[in-house]
Amino acid sequence: MIGSDFFSRLTQAALGAALTVAAAAALAHGDVVPQSVDTSTLPQLGAKWLDANPYGSGPAHKEALRIGTSAYNQNCARCHGLEAISGGIAPDLRKFDGDCSDLADADKKNACYREMDEFFVATVRKGRARDGRVYMPPFEGTLSQEAIWSIKTYLETRRAN
Repeated sequence: MIGSDFFSRLTQAALGAALTVAAAAALAHGDVVPQSVDTSTLPQLGAKWLDANPYGSGPAHKEALRIGTSAYNQNCARCHGLEAISGGIAPDLRKFDGDCSDLADADKKNACYREMDEFFVATVRKGRARDGRVYMPPFEGTLSQEAIWSIKTYLETRRAN
């Protein structure tokens, strides 16, 4: 016959294992403190936030892509996945503006992309919270406008087709 001491130890071991799993899950994505990004090699955009990605094309595109790739890996990949391929914890950013790419009318497509640019910037700046729970930390004050648009430049290269 198994004594109550055995069940007590078994219960304590199960509780300890459950707490260990819960702690590991809570820390699975590591330190989510936003990391600053050096954008000194990009044209500076000023204090007024732009409505559309200024680095989406043009002479600064290549440098913005380089910076955005690094900035994404430092600040976004732990939740949104390496190469923007989500593991399920956060939205798959390759599909972020997918509804726009399906539009046949060029003017509507461009308007859709601009609207998504505005949504992207607002989300990154202010973060996302629901019912008091933070789903995405705010990056305003840590990431400059140049850094955020650089990340968007990187994500534009990752669009799912």
